[in-house]
Amino acid sequence: MKKLLLFIALISLVSFVNAQWESTNCPSNGHKQVGCLVMHGSYVFVGIYSVGVFLSTDNGTSWTTVNNGLPASLSVTSLAMSGNNIFAGTLSNGVYLSTNNGTSWTAVNNGLPSNPFVSSFVVNGNNIFAGIDGDSVYLSTNNGTSWTAVSNGLPVSNIRTLATSGNNIFAGIDDVGVYLSTNNGTSWTSVNNGLSSANSSFKLFADDNNVFTVTGDTVFLSSNNGANWNATNGNGLPIGGIGSLAISGNNIFATSSNGVYLSSDNANSWTAENAGLLSDTLVSAITIGQNDVFVLTSTGMVYKRPLSDFAGIDEINGNNRIAVYPNPASNSITLVNTAQTKDDVLSIYNTQGQLILQQQVRQEKTDIDISDLAKGIYILKLNSNEKTEVTRFVKE
Repeated sequence: MKKLLLFIALISLVSFVNAQWESTNCPSNGHKQVGCLVMHGSYVFVGIYSVGVFLSTDNGTSWTTVNNGLPASLSVTSLAMSGNNIFAGTLSNGVYLSTNNGTSWTAVNNGLPSNPFVSSFVVNGNNIFAGIDGDSVYLSTNNGTSWTAVSNGLPVSNIRTLATSGNNIFAGIDDVGVYLSTNNGTSWTSVNNGLSSANSSFKLFADDNNVFTVTGDTVFLSSNNGANWNATNGNGLPIGGIGSLAISGNNIFATSSNGVYLSSDNANSWTAENAGLLSDTLVSAITIGQNDVFVLTSTGMVYKRPLSDFAGIDEINGNNRIAVYPNPASNSITLVNTAQTKDDVLSIYNTQGQLILQQQVRQEKTDIDISDLAKGIYILKLNSNEKTEVTRFVKE
């Protein structure tokens, strides 16, 4: 059993270090246009401006063009899923709906302005919000059959992105800032404390606890529904525009002109995750499914990678007998080993699999100096006569 567990630990470490992005066979390759991605189970939809929509029903193994009913310009700029319905926003033809996984599309523009540029969607329960660039935000409560302007308190301007956190809806507006609605768009309030609105593009991303906005090279975080914003450290992010963020549990992914970056500490430190991507790849879109992450590059190439690659090394035993605190930490961590033996060996690796520190552990609690470590994610492995235990910590 000891050898088996050690073998599993080594395989886990090697798999983590050698994991990389794999190119799919999406025929969008070579189309250098604006793109968007959305997933629903094993179904992956890719929208490419002037090319249309591609669908994979087998998690990216094979693809089909699904443009029947879309406008001749094929100007798809945004995609969203609501239950089994998929919505496509276009540059000047409004919103299209498919109820059969893209086999056919129907225009659903009742209540929208003429020739609307749909810049973004957000779905909150049965409510579907569409951001119309140069206009305002519109709401549909009946799967796109009709739309109503919900703009009280919003300026008429360039709606960049929409995001939802719980029952709160956020709108990011270029050169203006961020607005919040707590009543399904009936009214909006400016929430810009800590932000600078001058010449800024506000891209929004949220989960149930935090809201992030990206302006240029800076990621701002609010943990109180936009009442206050604080610039994150951004340590490890490249200089250059950040395209988008995607959130999965404690992991935050950033796309940029230099590939994909990962943070597990609320956007304060980042690690490049570009193995398998072409050098200096501009990643324009990202979506996260139950098991995989998909990205779309500026050249139209679609890559995928298992989500498990980014979780670090999982604990080998669900009843892990080691713990690390505080986590994240700045100067030192304490390792608690409830099954300590005299032969225990502690090893710390970085995310590239390089051994950073190794020492024997001779007591139940051991203080470890990490003040000289660079900020980022580290893997802590404890080998004993009985088993191998693995956990993670973040140096901030």
